[in-house]
Amino acid sequence: MLSVIDLDKTSSKRFLILVSNNPHHAVENQLLASLPREEYERLVANMELVPLTFKQVLYAPNESIQYVYFPKSGVVSLLTLMEDGTAVEVGTVGNEGMVGLPVFLGSNKIPGQALAQIPGEAWRMRVDVFKDKVIPGSALHDLLQRYTQALFNLISQIAACNRIHSVEERFCRWLLMTQDRVGSDEFPLTQEFLSQMLGVRRPTVSLSASVLQKAGLIRYVRGKMTILDREGLEASSCECYMIIKSEFERLLGSNVA
Repeated sequence: MLSVIDLDKTSSKRFLILVSNNPHHAVENQLLASLPREEYERLVANMELVPLTFKQVLYAPNESIQYVYFPKSGVVSLLTLMEDGTAVEVGTVGNEGMVGLPVFLGSNKIPGQALAQIPGEAWRMRVDVFKDKVIPGSALHDLLQRYTQALFNLISQIAACNRIHSVEERFCRWLLMTQDRVGSDEFPLTQEFLSQMLGVRRPTVSLSASVLQKAGLIRYVRGKMTILDREGLEASSCECYMIIKSEFERLLGSNVA
């Protein structure tokens, strides 16, 4: 049986993490944690727990994808790369999801890149094994169909957000989503990644971080981000954070919340 732990009992706006009362079913990836025990054990027997190291490339542009990943902790950035080398973040995956959806959708490569942005751990499965085990009608197959829609909604919302909303509003939205995934008020964050996730140059990143810091919402020192005032971030964020969160709850809430 699964029980629910609220990462912050003072706020109802956090994502929830599932933990199992059965030690053999003790996972932190919410997709895996929501599976029936038999299917979970069948799948995890074909997985290995691996570290996600800072800047580790999980898949590269137009190269065959070898593994799919179910993060337990940390955050993976989904990046779009331009000819001049510019990288822009179009989505993120934490312990609520899976890295490698192109494989689930029938492809073995993609022009983008998946990069570990915040270190952690993940369950890793070879692509050939994944295709053999995750078949139509299986619990994980049905769950991944809904997760695919949730991630598509996230990417679409971020595209609109990047076009319409201010840098500070987008910054707040991104910080809230990242805090939900890592379950901590502190996490490593470089200016390079800040630039990629906002789609702006580093001087603009520094200015935006300074604005939020002066407002008492964050502390950013030597590559470490600390959330000081979550309610303030929620008030300063655009509506995209709650739209994305609500869609994940709508599509996956019956299984992961």
